[in-house]
Order: sequence, then C-alpha cells, then structure tokens
Amino acid sequence: MSNMLEEIIKEMNENYNEKKAKGNYKFFQTHPGGYGEGDEFLGLTVPIQRKIAKKYKNLPLEDVEKLLQSKYHEHRLTALYILILNFKKLKEEVIDVYLRNLDIVNNWDLVDSSAPYLLGPYLEDKDRSILYELAKSDNLWKQRIAIITTLYFIKNNDFEDALKISEMLLNHKHDLIHKAVGWMLREIGKRDKKVEEEFLKKYYKNMPRTMLRYAIEKFPEEERQKILKGTW
Repeated sequence: MSNMLEEIIKEMNENYNEKKAKGNYKFFQTHPGGYGEGDEFLGLTVPIQRKIAKKYKNLPLEDVEKLLQSKYHEHRLTALYILILNFKKLKEEVIDVYLRNLDIVNNWDLVDSSAPYLLGPYLEDKDRSILYELAKSDNLWKQRIAIITTLYFIKNNDFEDALKISEMLLNHKHDLIHKAVGWMLREIGKRDKKVEEEFLKKYYKNMPRTMLRYAIEKFPEEERQKILKGTW
C-alpha cells in the first residue's frame, strides 16, 4: 500500500461518525435480504468525501482501484469521485478501472454518482451495446447502471437509448429500477414532453405504479390523475 493510499484511508477513518453510520445501515438496507446486504459504513457525509477526493485526486489509479475494492461504502464512493476528477485526462484508464469493478458499484448512490459522469461521456461517440448487455444482466446494479448512464445522453437531447432501455426494464420487479426508469422518463419530459407522452401512452396502463408516478411527477395535477386512473 502506497503512502498516499494509507493517508487517504487514515483521513477517512478518522472522520468516522458512529451515529450516521448506524443510520446508513438502515437507510441503505443492509439487513439480510436487503439490497445493500453486508455493506459496511463509516458514516462520512458526501461533502467530506468530495473534499477528500479533491485533496487526493492525484492518487495513482492502481491505488484508486484498491480503494474502490474496500469493504467500506464511503471508500468506494470516494474512489469513484476520484475517477471522475481524472476522467478528462485519463479517460481510457479510468474507464478500464470502472468497468473492471462494476460488481462493486453496488448501491444506488454509487451507481448514480458515477454512471452518468463516467460511462455516459465515454460512450457519447462510441458503440453503446454495453448498456444493453448490462440491462439484460440479472444484476440489479448493472441494470441500474444501464439506465442511469443514459442521463448523460438525455441532458444532450439524445433520448433513443434511454427509451429503448426503459422498454427493456418495464417489467422489472425491483422498485430501484422502477424509480430509475421513471426518473429518466421524467428527465426526457423536461426536455421534450411529447416524446415522454408518446412512450407513456404505449405503456402507462401496465407500468409499475412507482415507475409511473416518478415519470409523471411534473405533469399538471389534472393530467396526472387521469393517467393514474387509467383514463388518459
């Protein structure tokens, strides 16, 4: 372990917050059978993690990868922040580290804090078949990575992949996918409501309720009620 890696781990561990850590065990559902089962926490706030990531942004990528493989959730999230800080200058190397370690990008905040800022811009001018492979996997987090990555494209008014992957995930059983798909549809609607409406009119009567509620959150109340009642 390099001196710099020892330093960042020491600094993070010194910020241990027992009360917040206990809250995180419940919030991220680490109980047996929960989506975050077995995860461990130090209780660091996101601002502290971002500050530490910025301080250690020159941590060698091999050490960033070691930090990403830590059992502690905050170590992994901070490692992802460091990867993002290095993306522009070390694009290929950063993505290699990210893709090698997708199995441990294993909670919704880790996915949401990284996929649109790493995989999204990386795939902007490349073949995007990896997203469809991830969407077809049987891994909840890889499926969430697939749909959340499209946020980057949506922000650039490119909706095609988001709509196709949303369609693939319509019958998913987990509410974390329902929320993610609904969120992406809502983001599309912010930019082009007609596109979102065309998608919803095909599927709204059969969509999971949580997905639908997320998708139409910004619709006028009268329209929302018609959709929810199935009389749109």
